[in-house]
This record gives sequence, structure tokens and C-alpha cells, in this order.
Amino acid sequence: MKKIYFLIALLVLAFGFFLYANEPILHQSEKGKITIPFGRSYDYNDILVKRAVDGDTLVLESGERVRLIGIDTPEMHESSKLYRDSQRSKQDVKTIKEMGRRAYEFTKNLVEGKRVRLEFDVEKYDKYDRLLVYVYLKDGTFVNAEIIKQGYASLMTFPPNVKYADLFRQLYREAYENKRGLWAD
Repeated sequence: MKKIYFLIALLVLAFGFFLYANEPILHQSEKGKITIPFGRSYDYNDILVKRAVDGDTLVLESGERVRLIGIDTPEMHESSKLYRDSQRSKQDVKTIKEMGRRAYEFTKNLVEGKRVRLEFDVEKYDKYDRLLVYVYLKDGTFVNAEIIKQGYASLMTFPPNVKYADLFRQLYREAYENKRGLWAD
């Protein structure tokens, strides 16, 4: 029994040291949710994209999900949005899913496993608690703009996050007129 108490005490001490060494700070999100970040703090000027979830959503090394501001790529998974988009666009679900897969592959090849810099606009989080961001590769490539420029996203502008709306509109028009990416078909 003494061994069990000793192990518990050791774990408590180790956890306490971990907390002390990593200086946890209370953080209150815009939705009022309080979190205590543990472990490493992350620098949004130099953070790794762990994976692409789809064409416009990423997961960072911190575990945070980010939503690329100003763009909307087709859905590739079953969802109510997939069916709404199908009704709105008059395209069948299979076609939209294939377009979503192509947009995902483009985004994945562009950013997955790479270190990036994040830029915020007015609002930092969306209603799903994803970070709302503009993403830049280390070589300066503006990821949100590149996805539109190459024809893998439509525009999705929600004020007050409109910093690059005019640029995105111009890039979208050029991609559509020049039949790039998803507009090639």
C-alpha cells in the first residue's frame, strides 16, 4: 500500500512541477469558455500545419483548428452543407464531393507539414471555436489567396473579416475566367 501512495505522491509532484514549469495562464475565449493551456506555448508567426482537414480548414501542431478567412471550398464529406450546396448549385452530391477532394488535395500539398505564419483579422474565432486566419508560407506565399488564384475555392466574405476581400474577388474572377482548378471542367 505504501508503494501506491508513493507513486501517487510522485505523480502529483511531477504534475505540479509540470504546471509550474509551463506557467499555465487562464484564457477566456470570446465565447466565455475558460481554458488552461498546458505545455508548450505556440508562436503563430512560426507554427506547423499538422494536417489539412479539407480545402479550407487546417489543424496546427498545437491541436487548434483553423478556418481560412475569405474562402469556401466544396464539401467532400456527408453534411447538411453538402446537400444545401447541391440544391443551390444544381450539381449532384457526387460531383461536389469530387470537387471537394480536389480542393483538399491542393490545400494539403500546399501547406501540410509546413511551418507557416498566421494573420488575424477583426474576429479571432468562428462559432465553432476555430481560429479565423490568413496563412502565409515561409516563402511569403499567401495561402488563402493562392487557393483562390489556382481555382480551388469560391469566395466567402463575412464582415468584419474583410481585409483582403477585394484581392480575393479579383483572384476569383481571374481563376474563373481562365478556367483554373475546379473551373476547368
